[in-house]
Amino acid sequence: MKKYSHSLLSLAAVLAPLYLSSCGGSEQSVLSPEQSVSSIRLEQLAEAATLASQATDSAAHWLTPELLLLPKNEDNLVYQLIKADGAVIDATMLLATTLPEAIQKQFPHLADFKAYQVGLSANEAKSWLKQQLMVLALDTAQQVQHVSFVQTGAIIDALYTQGDNDANEVQALGATLTAQQTQFKLWAPTAKQVEVHLFDKNAVEANEQDIAAIEILPLVEDESTGVWQVTVPKVLDGSYYQYKITVYHPISKQVEELITTDPYSLSLSMNSHYTQIVDLAAENTQPSGWKSHQVPEVNNVEDHVLYETHIRDFSSIDSKLSDSRFRGKYKAFSEQDSYGIQHLKSLQKAGLNTVHLLPTYDIGTVNEDKSKAIDLYDNMAKVCDIAPHAFVCQDNSKVMVKPEQTLYSVLSGFEPSGSQAQQLVSELREYDNYNWGYDPYHYTVPEGSYALNPQGKARIIEFREMVQSLHGLGFRVIMDVVYNHTYESGLEDKSVLDKIVPNYYHRLNSISGAIEQSTCCDNTATERAMMAKLMTDSLVVWARDYKIDGFRFDLMGHQPKQAMLEAREAVRTVDSDTYFYGEGWNFGEVAHNRQFTQASQLELGGTEIGTFTDRLRDAVRGSGNNTRSGQGVGNGLLTLPNNQQSSSKDLSDYHLKMAQLRIGLAGNLAEFALINEHGQHVQGKDVPYGDQPTGYALDPADTINYVSKHDNQTLWDNSQYRLPFELSTNDRVRLHLQSISFAMYAQGIPFLHLGAEFLRSKSYLRDSYDYGDWFNRVDFSKQSNFYHVGLPPEAKDKENWPLIKEVMAGHQGRDQVSSKHITFSSDVFTQMLAIRMSSPLFRLPTAKEVLEKVSFLNTGENAQTGLIVMELNDQVGQQVDQNYQSVLVIFNTSAQSQKFAGTTAQGLNFAGYQLHKEQAAGADDVVKQSVVNAKSIIVPALTTAVFVRAKESS
Repeated sequence: MKKYSHSLLSLAAVLAPLYLSSCGGSEQSVLSPEQSVSSIRLEQLAEAATLASQATDSAAHWLTPELLLLPKNEDNLVYQLIKADGAVIDATMLLATTLPEAIQKQFPHLADFKAYQVGLSANEAKSWLKQQLMVLALDTAQQVQHVSFVQTGAIIDALYTQGDNDANEVQALGATLTAQQTQFKLWAPTAKQVEVHLFDKNAVEANEQDIAAIEILPLVEDESTGVWQVTVPKVLDGSYYQYKITVYHPISKQVEELITTDPYSLSLSMNSHYTQIVDLAAENTQPSGWKSHQVPEVNNVEDHVLYETHIRDFSSIDSKLSDSRFRGKYKAFSEQDSYGIQHLKSLQKAGLNTVHLLPTYDIGTVNEDKSKAIDLYDNMAKVCDIAPHAFVCQDNSKVMVKPEQTLYSVLSGFEPSGSQAQQLVSELREYDNYNWGYDPYHYTVPEGSYALNPQGKARIIEFREMVQSLHGLGFRVIMDVVYNHTYESGLEDKSVLDKIVPNYYHRLNSISGAIEQSTCCDNTATERAMMAKLMTDSLVVWARDYKIDGFRFDLMGHQPKQAMLEAREAVRTVDSDTYFYGEGWNFGEVAHNRQFTQASQLELGGTEIGTFTDRLRDAVRGSGNNTRSGQGVGNGLLTLPNNQQSSSKDLSDYHLKMAQLRIGLAGNLAEFALINEHGQHVQGKDVPYGDQPTGYALDPADTINYVSKHDNQTLWDNSQYRLPFELSTNDRVRLHLQSISFAMYAQGIPFLHLGAEFLRSKSYLRDSYDYGDWFNRVDFSKQSNFYHVGLPPEAKDKENWPLIKEVMAGHQGRDQVSSKHITFSSDVFTQMLAIRMSSPLFRLPTAKEVLEKVSFLNTGENAQTGLIVMELNDQVGQQVDQNYQSVLVIFNTSAQSQKFAGTTAQGLNFAGYQLHKEQAAGADDVVKQSVVNAKSIIVPALTTAVFVRAKESS
């Protein structure tokens, strides 16, 4: 302690003349406030390191060259901004000043901080940003009381992105080819030195180890933009490179020499160790016919029907592939007669028009070298060579496996109600070839593990072939993108952005300076100009060069609304009919617009950037993941109150749920009007959903309707948790399909989960992101839904094991389905698609038309329970349907047949209505039992029936 005290006193003695009291004290200084001190040499380099080791936070925010913010402090302290560059410390005093109103609005999460004036010019500030920065707080006795590191993301933006022709206007970052030369550009304003290292192409693609660079080229910084660049007078098409960056890094608190790939990579070597130089407009990166192939169109955004697909899930067990090597690969989408392709063709014929691909950019978790990654069909010799710690590979294992036996067969041999399958899958997950892909490594390169050849240009060609094939089948292609976080940061092996401009691309806690992780991982800061530019530039590449027709944004609410709008405008310059949608959830450090106006549900109304609505989802399937309590349990729909026995809360909850369903069916519009259970006229924005309104959309395209997707349990599994034990298998299937019908027939855009039509199960697994093909597979041959293939993995669901066993025992096999049930479900699902696409009344493109044409008949104080009657009336407003003058959709969610006649005052006349031809000739014999006459309509239990009244011929 004596040595530490001496170090601080020594430094304080050196700096003592610099300090002025920011509180108006009587301390004197030999310098005026405008001056700073430079080149103060310490006796020992350890002085700066000692200071850094005592820093307890990163609560200092340098926003502009003239302004720095600190948390308010009532102590009589003096503050000094210092930079440490080796054995040299420079310092400038901080003088209290008024926090400008514009700064408070720009940084609302810092509005309670105190402002200090910094006496540095812009050029001086740029120089300081290349060093270690700290703020010292000293008392009137000139003793150091506190040390804070400095957050610099805002000032970097202020210095490099707020002019007319600075960093965010720079074109063609990365490596660019022309006819005679190659140019490298890297934005690294805090770097001290940057080099590009070139490598031998043959050595890289032969996977040689410890490859030495064949050429090293220094880059030169443009100090106005912070962009380092060099031009090479030769065409390096196909060459591989890395950057070497000399930069101070806050993780190690010292200057580092770091090797990394290019954040603007367009091609990569296997496992992404090297960036490859390519021209995406060149034919050597394109499959045959790429430039001339046609992209399907939709008339209106609301015509989209989205089918969420994971590349491995689509074909991982398809036995009709022409080549078994195509399982789980891009190539499977170019097949002609596989089970998966046959099914896609039938869905497209019925009206499905858009395939949504889970992340397909370069991810950080799957080994692209197939010899080192475990596949479900690999033999156990390979499995145990890669993962010898697996329990089945141990000498004392009670499970006898043969070297030639496949992993699939071993897993199939385990008791379905036991824990061995989940144990083995969990032990292998780090080494298998499966991940959803929400772990971005390089944002603008196709993932290599889905390619037969992950090296360089080959993966680009295979990806483009997949897109071209889907377009050829009649589908638009949506890509799932994750710009809200990175897989790694800091000095980690797969960190890229944070090695180049440390602490800029990620959102830091305002006090500790730690990278926020509310998204799951290292949150990016898309409120920063150059992170927003990276996102936008990446999206333009996918739209222009890969013909991607739209984008689904993961945790979009963690990004600024303005950044999303600007990104869409940029993409529209290369693809005018692109569609953006995503998760507009409101949570984490940015919740309630704490740091900026979010791209969240409530903020995006009217923009036609779609957000997933949890309102309709929860009303249909129930909130939470695995609720089961008391009597009358259900999946949301089948929980009906008995008016004689139910409590007032039960009745209130029921009426709220039915109101939420109606608002959801009307596109979740804030202004949609209906009559509540008290006979009162209310609008969507007046119906509560927790502490938020149910209706928040201002346009039908604002809303994505769904009841299941990759997250959480599948719809089938969720329902089995909740349904009454005595419910028959057939009724379970009916309820499953009825749940989907709400999303299918609602205004807005339906979002359908791959395999939901097959009653898809993941054996109750709540979060299957990294748990292999065993729990994620889909059987397009319709033989199994994989409901009972082992307890779900311990890490996610162990606490649910007792409940799962109780539920399965209580169901007594009623939750087990046959191929007949799966085929029936698939057929009815396909017919629902055809019904939606048979009339534009299901896909109204404006709020005005929804408000005019959509109404609900069974409402008010005397509404029948368990019955929603939706009318789509083309007799009001401008006519949109050439065939039908009106459509009635009746959702009977009760366990009994229901008759609807309306009230005497309504005077309803159902003459001329007929069951929709798709249902009249379809696979569901129950819906055919519906009866309609002039005075009433009867609909069977657990049935959604669609009735149409044809237009009279002129």
